[in-house]
Amino acid sequence: MAIKAVRGFKDILPDESPSRLKIENCAREVFGLCGISEIRTPVLEKTEVFKRGIGEHTDIVEKEMYTFHDRNGESLTLRPEATAGIIRAVVEHKLYGKSPLLKLFTMGPMFRHERPQKGRLRQFHQVNVEYLGSSEPAADAEIIWLAWEILTRLTGPDDLLVEINSLGCPECRPLHRKDLKFYLENNSQDLCEDCQRRMKTNPMRIFDCKNEDCQRNLKFAPVIRHYLCPDCATHLGYVLDILEAYGVPFVQNATLVRGLDYYTRTTFEIISRNLGAQSTVAAGGRYDGLVKLMGGPDVPGVGMAIGVERLLLLLGQQEARQPLDLFIAALGRDARDEAYYWIGHLRRHGIGVEFSFEDKSLKAQMKQADKSGARYCLIIGEQELDDEEAVLRDMRTREQEKIGLDDLPEALVEKISKEKAGE
Repeated sequence: MAIKAVRGFKDILPDESPSRLKIENCAREVFGLCGISEIRTPVLEKTEVFKRGIGEHTDIVEKEMYTFHDRNGESLTLRPEATAGIIRAVVEHKLYGKSPLLKLFTMGPMFRHERPQKGRLRQFHQVNVEYLGSSEPAADAEIIWLAWEILTRLTGPDDLLVEINSLGCPECRPLHRKDLKFYLENNSQDLCEDCQRRMKTNPMRIFDCKNEDCQRNLKFAPVIRHYLCPDCATHLGYVLDILEAYGVPFVQNATLVRGLDYYTRTTFEIISRNLGAQSTVAAGGRYDGLVKLMGGPDVPGVGMAIGVERLLLLLGQQEARQPLDLFIAALGRDARDEAYYWIGHLRRHGIGVEFSFEDKSLKAQMKQADKSGARYCLIIGEQELDDEEAVLRDMRTREQEKIGLDDLPEALVEKISKEKAGE
């Protein structure tokens, strides 16, 4: 019996790789516009990184992390999100002192033990950005713009919506928490089991519950918007003004919360109308107290993450492979020996070349050339060597021309390069 992949852990097959590469290249291009540097942290961290950073009473820490003890008895966890690990690295290596504003991005796999479904896997991938060192609304707005710019470059803006809210700060949030908890305690009989637990530990998270009974029960619950202190209200107002200047459309959602404890003030999601229940493609917000909580100085921060698997659903099936420039059908030992020199020369000059490792018939090699998707096929055998001319076939038009062997690699580089450049 064949061994299958672990449930919720998906093989990334060749047909999907170009789409992922397209996402990564687009993100890198946008990040380059804002001077953001790359950081790569381990996928495995000490469990304390996430308990302290995410919050012990979040669903992620309580129910979803892949945690185990190694042979030394130390508790380790596969990262369920990127921010806490990046902050750990920033504090450990004292990166925060090297520039007034530290801008970092990372890309890679995350792990959560959730019920696998469309757009949600147990190993999933994210594109993450973190800004450390500024408490200004402009930093929040730029983070949102980054997510919006990447998504709209890839999919267009028509089916995307930015939802934004403020979660307040330590000055204004406690009063809201007190009133919300009082409201929930008086309506607890209509709450699901998870929300009855959240009501005691993290009541604001109840707004994120998808249970219909809970949502009906929250219709008249107090929302943080009515409790914002003047500073938080002003901060949100500036964020919205800057987004308007950037041309990013948005709506305010008074019940928008995030599943992580570290968020303060600005929080946002970018949702798609085409993804059903798993509609959030990007999300993030401000986390001013996290660096200090992780053992560093009191450095403000704001960040975001884009879900790659959900973005792939929006992109649909992309081209299965990079287009190939040339296939060389070489017949016989002498022709193959000559072709090896050409292949090396062509590849060094950026021309994509494939050939048959086996000395097959011309018919078999032409069939392989068709399957390769090559733009051209170069045919060389004993007769072509005697005539000192190879045959170049256009695989689209089926037209053929002869090229002299003396300057064959140079002539092919010039011809194919000009065509690729649109000349």
